[in-house]
Amino acid sequence: MEQITFDSLPIPEPVLNGIRDADFKYCTPIQAATLPISLAGKDVAGQAQTGTGKTAAFLITLFTQLLNHPRRKPAKGEPQGPRALAIAPTRELARQIEKDALLLGKHCDFKMVCVYGGVDYDKQRNQIKEGVDIIIATPGRLIDYVKQRFFSLKQLEVLVVDEADRLFDMGFIADLRYILRRASPYDQRLTMLFSATLNYRVMELCYEHMNNPEKVSIEPEKAVVDDITQVLYHVGYHEKFNLLLGLLKQEAGKKVLIFCNTKATSERLEFKLQKNGYNVGHISGDLHQRARIRVLEKFTAGDLDILIATDVASRGLHVDDITHVINYDLPQDPEDYVHRIGRTARAGAKGTAITLCCENYAVHLDRVEEYLKHKIPVVWPEDELFVQGVHVEMPKRKRPPRSGGGEHRSGGRGKPGSRSSGRGRTRPPRSDADGGRSVSSSGSGGSNASGATPSSSSRRRRRRPAKKPAAG
Repeated sequence: MEQITFDSLPIPEPVLNGIRDADFKYCTPIQAATLPISLAGKDVAGQAQTGTGKTAAFLITLFTQLLNHPRRKPAKGEPQGPRALAIAPTRELARQIEKDALLLGKHCDFKMVCVYGGVDYDKQRNQIKEGVDIIIATPGRLIDYVKQRFFSLKQLEVLVVDEADRLFDMGFIADLRYILRRASPYDQRLTMLFSATLNYRVMELCYEHMNNPEKVSIEPEKAVVDDITQVLYHVGYHEKFNLLLGLLKQEAGKKVLIFCNTKATSERLEFKLQKNGYNVGHISGDLHQRARIRVLEKFTAGDLDILIATDVASRGLHVDDITHVINYDLPQDPEDYVHRIGRTARAGAKGTAITLCCENYAVHLDRVEEYLKHKIPVVWPEDELFVQGVHVEMPKRKRPPRSGGGEHRSGGRGKPGSRSSGRGRTRPPRSDADGGRSVSSSGSGGSNASGATPSSSSRRRRRRPAKKPAAG
């Protein structure tokens, strides 16, 4: 099939200059299929995986639409609002869209704001109130601002929904419908929706909030794994770390992204790799947004050679020049496998995806391969690939004491909070400093454990239950 150049499409010169800055020459399949439709002003529902160029496809259309049409005036009494809105399911994806928009729209002179939670609330709000052309946002923070009437969505000329299926999976569908109902009418704006799958739920949303969208599909298996060399190692759980060390030694100098299934595993793996001399960081769902941004920036800049991530934290993760993706844990969801390996071999580059399949997660292999419609090539590791590194277990975090929980304090031997911790001894009463009450031990008679006589108020409290039967 003949490749389509961006110069052959009706794209304004300022946008073409941004495309040249990004060193884009030929359209990817999803761009070649959608751009002629969207540049003509028609709504598009596109099926494409991440890493296929869909972000550039909708950004090029967005900038073209805004350049070719003057800004609409808000209705009387209505606050000024953005001209375009792009909705993404995760903060990382929103920030990646913003990064691409700043590059492709460098010569367009549009004011953009990226809106997401976990960072300065007032700063984002003030940026919007000062006037903005384009908002890139996750649903939660955007709805918060809309409800407070900081701006209106009634002047939207372009609306983009990216990774719609992931918005459904993450429970954002109610939020998404809330936003779409408050946007400009569907026949007065250009709407583009992209999704890895155009299933019934996604298409229902399209027909409800879009203007007769044209459906464009790119084969998922071709869009994701054509340029990725896949390798699978069967390995026992107890040898998995040794094999990882051997693989990292073998691929020294490469930019590596490692996926784990849980936050605890990612933290342990980061600790152990650091002890073995590797420059490594990790991101997980529990990591504060500012910390996640710092780690991602260091990895992108090359200050970190290895990044460890969980699936929740990696949605929308787009870092150039990732040569290797290693599945330290085989994912349970086949779509997560495709998403993970799609972090490499982006925009026509080559990449390698290595999966370590241990007994803990081997049960999911059949489902992954059934989804891929092919077997992942198995390689049996040589003994030399197992490296005996430094094996240091991550120290356990100290549990903070429970507030107001005098009954959970050990005060001596035994595990805090366990029944055996106080066995064979009498617990002293809490002093006034511990809460102002005296707690007597059972069977202590008229005195407490320290030998002190209970107060008169304490005696009165103990006699009250005995009066109730007589009163009855």
